[in-house]
Amino acid sequence: MTPFRYPETVLQRRHGPRGYAGYESYRAWLRDEFSFRCVYCLVREQWGRVRGTYDLDHYAPVAGDASGKLEYHNLVYACRACNVVKANQAVPDPCQVFVAQRVTVLHDGRILGRSTAAKRLILCLALNSPASFEFRKLWIDVIALARQYDPDLFQRLMSYPNDLPDLARLRPPDGNSRPEGMEESHFARRERGELAEWY
Repeated sequence: MTPFRYPETVLQRRHGPRGYAGYESYRAWLRDEFSFRCVYCLVREQWGRVRGTYDLDHYAPVAGDASGKLEYHNLVYACRACNVVKANQAVPDPCQVFVAQRVTVLHDGRILGRSTAAKRLILCLALNSPASFEFRKLWIDVIALARQYDPDLFQRLMSYPNDLPDLARLRPPDGNSRPEGMEESHFARRERGELAEWY
């Protein structure tokens, strides 16, 4: 069991909020959409402080072309470290590229890309820099030790945050093109008793 397992399939967005005047207003939706972890490196909210750690990144840069600045589908949930390295680089869509059959995290913390786009994204974000793979190796070892010797710690590190956003209470100015997605939100699934204890 690894804490760095990319999704099995290409991410199909569950949510479609529209019309916010500032992209920061999409934060609750994006936290849920990306399972409370960085879309690029998979660092989880549960592993540290959330405030100041996670950014809303425009995967298609808006410098020079601001047309996608407030488009929900151009936003991803990313840790500050990945967002800073990415900066204004044009990169492949991580929702399409970073899936289990195209990218794997090895036990030593390195990321193996199996497609040209995955390799390019790994390179652009410096995800195989010594600091990056040492950080991942540290967390792989911590999670393994917690699983073996401290089930309560393992649960805390691998579970969902306590403050799951109740998206049904939010009212995007121009509505939600995918209202059915709220029933599949982590909050709604927890309310129905369908949310896994850890992931």
